[in-house]
Amino acid sequence: MPGPAIRRLVHKVDFERVLATPTRSRSAHFAVHHVSSAPQAAPKRGAGTALAELSTGEASKPSEPVDDFPAAHWLGSVIPKRHARRSVTRSLLKRQIRSAMARHAAALPRGLWLVRLRAPFAPAVFPSAASAALRRAAHDELEQLLARAAR
Repeated sequence: MPGPAIRRLVHKVDFERVLATPTRSRSAHFAVHHVSSAPQAAPKRGAGTALAELSTGEASKPSEPVDDFPAAHWLGSVIPKRHARRSVTRSLLKRQIRSAMARHAAALPRGLWLVRLRAPFAPAVFPSAASAALRRAAHDELEQLLARAAR
């Protein structure tokens, strides 16, 4: 049976809201932030007088419950270039974050989740941008990090 659906955070306002919270869990290289709510609705493009004059006859129904209890997990990741210079490394870390979240989603409370890289992996230890050793190290660290965040 597949786990709960994980959606992606895409709007700047949601990233800012989650980053404003204290870290829920941290490790040597990563930090996890969580907000127990749904993402804010994005402003519609071109929302101005032209849309205000149009009428469809019925108001659209909201897709989320009114009580602000999130119905799913939303995941965002922040991998700064200053900590992972090569795009190969950033992509590898993002894939590792998404797969770790998918494995732990059932144990984690619903809402907005953000995993950020807070320190670089040492280039002397991991000289290759996408080595198997880097993949294993990120995997192991993310497993421990999300297991602690689930408590």
